[in-house]
Amino acid sequence: MFPAKIHSDRRAKLRAELSTGLVLFPGNRDAAFNYPANTYSFRQDSSFLYFFGLDHPDLAGVIDLDNGTDSIFGNDVDIDDIIWMGKQPTIKDQAALAGVGNSAPLKELALLILEAQSKGRKVHYLPPYRGETILQLSDLLDIHPSKVRAGASEELIKGVIKLRMVKEEAEIAEIEKMVDVAWRMHTTGMKMAKPGIVEQEIAGVIEGIALSYAGPVSFPVILSINGQTLHNHYHGNTLVKERMMVIDAGCESADLHYASDITRTVPVGGKFSQRQKEIYQVVLNANLAATAAVKPGVPFREIHLLAAAEIVKGLKALGIMKGDVQEAVSKGAHTLFFPHGLGHPLGLDVHDLEGLGENLVGYDNEVTRSKEFGLAFLRFGRKLQKGFVMTIEPGIYFIPELIDIWKKENKLPEFINYDKVESYKDFGGIRIEDDILVTDTGARVLGKPIPKTVEEIEKLMS
Repeated sequence: MFPAKIHSDRRAKLRAELSTGLVLFPGNRDAAFNYPANTYSFRQDSSFLYFFGLDHPDLAGVIDLDNGTDSIFGNDVDIDDIIWMGKQPTIKDQAALAGVGNSAPLKELALLILEAQSKGRKVHYLPPYRGETILQLSDLLDIHPSKVRAGASEELIKGVIKLRMVKEEAEIAEIEKMVDVAWRMHTTGMKMAKPGIVEQEIAGVIEGIALSYAGPVSFPVILSINGQTLHNHYHGNTLVKERMMVIDAGCESADLHYASDITRTVPVGGKFSQRQKEIYQVVLNANLAATAAVKPGVPFREIHLLAAAEIVKGLKALGIMKGDVQEAVSKGAHTLFFPHGLGHPLGLDVHDLEGLGENLVGYDNEVTRSKEFGLAFLRFGRKLQKGFVMTIEPGIYFIPELIDIWKKENKLPEFINYDKVESYKDFGGIRIEDDILVTDTGARVLGKPIPKTVEEIEKLMS
């Protein structure tokens, strides 16, 4: 975990964002895999980690906004636990590591909440995403489980978003370490992408690299020769020439849990065909143009639309699209090929803070979310700030089912050459994703450079 002062300073900053009452951060509990004693790998709640740093189950943190105290609640282990787990630090010792002077058994948390409620004090908490946390809050607050999420504190949500979105130097360094591990994952996957290999072999190897050099993968590995399916977790295909393989994968650190999220698309066998090279270069141009446009004060939606225009321009040059580029983007014609958002925040969560509500994280009074197909899927649209860490991940996908629907409806024929598109229905998809830091004047791509030009990829794969 980070030094105690980092967590103490974060709690002090949060106090400045809120008014009165108690702030309750329930930590996560162990979750059973198939019977009670066989549990999934433990993953602590990210906001609890951010403010308290303790990576153990069955803890809760409380910040008292009125008397200025912080507390950790949890139970010390007994000899039965020690036999199976070994000696464990006491709750008091764990609290001290987080710069917290008060600690108590978990049962006393209910008494504290009850006393606060009896005095009419507000109990702030974030929207829970796990069923066991919903039930825990239901018991503590004496409200029906169906009403727990609705009772989450918007004041707290906004305060947490404000703090966690701007990354400290220590956080940036940790994310970069995870991008460096992703470099190993992706370059290994590229070298393995040969005809006759089953996708699962590659997916298993790169997940093993994550566990060997850091912690678990930051999300289930996306790896497929059917890249037209955006989040394709099926790994049963055998690689064949003339196909491209998408790898979307990252890892998180074992102790601090900061994430990386990188995508590369490579030709099976290591050599791009002319058709693959042409589409790939369009996506790469969009990736580079979007990265170059990043700077504080620029709405991320504008950068998304810039990437979309770059894609239309490239597809128009190939005869797949036609007409005025900006008009095509304004009408959403590009979404037949680029139906998702350009990127998202990255940090303790691979889609950082999304559990607090995408619109509260990614939009505000200046930039509101679109309801149009494609643009509605842009998770983050508001102005960028120095210290934000974002993904930049444009793509081009030839999705046969979507093409068939648009063609049947004769949708936007002034911008789409459907006869030409038909010849690409067997193509698949391409996505190129980097993790970038918003700096004073622009953007910095984080971590060790992972091959992404045609020349770099072919050289590595040879």
